[in-house]
Amino acid sequence: MKQFYSLLFFIAALIFFSCSKDNLIDTNGRISLSNDTIRFDTVFTTAGSVTGYFLIKNENKNTIRISNLQLMGGNSSYFKINVDGTPGTQFSSLEIEGEDSMYVFVRVNIQPNNDLIPFLIRDSIKLVANGFTSYKQLEAWGQNARYIRNGLLKSNTTWTNELPYVILGGITIDTLATLTIEKGTRIHLNADAPMIVNGTLIVNGTKNDSVVFQGNRLDEPYKNFPGSWPGIYFRSSSRNNQLTHARIKNAYQGLVAEQPAGNSNPKITLNSCIIDQAFDAGLLGINSSMEVNNSQISNCGNNIALVLGGNYIFKHCTVVSYSSSYLSHKNPVLLTSNFIKQNNQIFTAALDARFENSIFWGSEGFVENEVVVQKEGATAFNVVFDHVLYRVKEDPKQVTLNEIIRNQDPSFDSVDISKRYFDFRLKSNSPAVNKGKVGSLTTDFYGLPRNGLPDLGCYERQ
Repeated sequence: MKQFYSLLFFIAALIFFSCSKDNLIDTNGRISLSNDTIRFDTVFTTAGSVTGYFLIKNENKNTIRISNLQLMGGNSSYFKINVDGTPGTQFSSLEIEGEDSMYVFVRVNIQPNNDLIPFLIRDSIKLVANGFTSYKQLEAWGQNARYIRNGLLKSNTTWTNELPYVILGGITIDTLATLTIEKGTRIHLNADAPMIVNGTLIVNGTKNDSVVFQGNRLDEPYKNFPGSWPGIYFRSSSRNNQLTHARIKNAYQGLVAEQPAGNSNPKITLNSCIIDQAFDAGLLGINSSMEVNNSQISNCGNNIALVLGGNYIFKHCTVVSYSSSYLSHKNPVLLTSNFIKQNNQIFTAALDARFENSIFWGSEGFVENEVVVQKEGATAFNVVFDHVLYRVKEDPKQVTLNEIIRNQDPSFDSVDISKRYFDFRLKSNSPAVNKGKVGSLTTDFYGLPRNGLPDLGCYERQ
């Protein structure tokens, strides 16, 4: 029995001294911070940011006590902090056990002011431990904006570029209304905010001041996510839409056009536009009509899909897709057909589509034929590829082919998949240089002249 009590005493003492050792306060050790500055990308006023964070690290063996942690701007700061789940502006006697760390979370909410350009907001967090003082710097760019929630435009309206537009819940252009968007205007749409065009959309971008449509999350990594906002939808009553130097980024579906325009004009005319990183379709036509000139449709789930017939003409377009960490290239960059299938029933319509002086290319791996043409039934069917470079295992059937360059790498200027950097201009040794035919488009995407035989695609090598 005596030996039993001696054993109990020994175990209790061991536990006591072990705990005491773990709870010893190191009065000389220093803390370290995971980085020097927390930076927030552009934050729209009143919208608030995502949550950033940093770590306070104790790399010593024993516990360190932080005597003071303080948001220097206090309650008036645009920044808000939370220390290990507790909100506040000042904390004391925070303990971090040896070889452990503590999270500090940071958000920013910026109030509107009269600035038209982005403005810088700064604050800092002060930390004092064992007489040593450290600072964590906080930075954010604020941007005032015009906010529209569940908007309905019933009369002709013009948007200008003084401030960006932030669309929440969506916006609809009524049947008899025209929305004109001037050069340099930026439109940021929330994840629940489609742009629905029942009337007319006119975009007047320029080569130096394009009009940009993208999501309203501008912080990393969300600003580059495909599918950040729904897209632009041209409904059956829409007509006479013209987009010049528009850049449509990271939508779920970039542009969707339903049915013809109801007059002799194309439903949509695109001039020098870029549709990039749409999660589903970059350009979707459903028995519609489009004229697309000098434009780039790139890195989408389905770059171009034209179904149930329609009337289409594409001139000097660069249509290309590479797999990335966001999207795998699994579908042809161009699909055109005269039918759709619904509930096991096939519906057909006449198709007239012409593709000239263009490039259709994609990274190898999943897709054998980057150009797919499908036909059902006996409706009128006319598809022409004229002076085109494409990658296919087998030429499309029942089409007219003229001066086709097959399976020769276009030799784009820069393709860096790991950095998601793509420059689809042509190198001097590209097989697409001087391989086009002279046509009506005498300048390229940037307004540079096409001299002699033009290059294929939307960019002319000078």
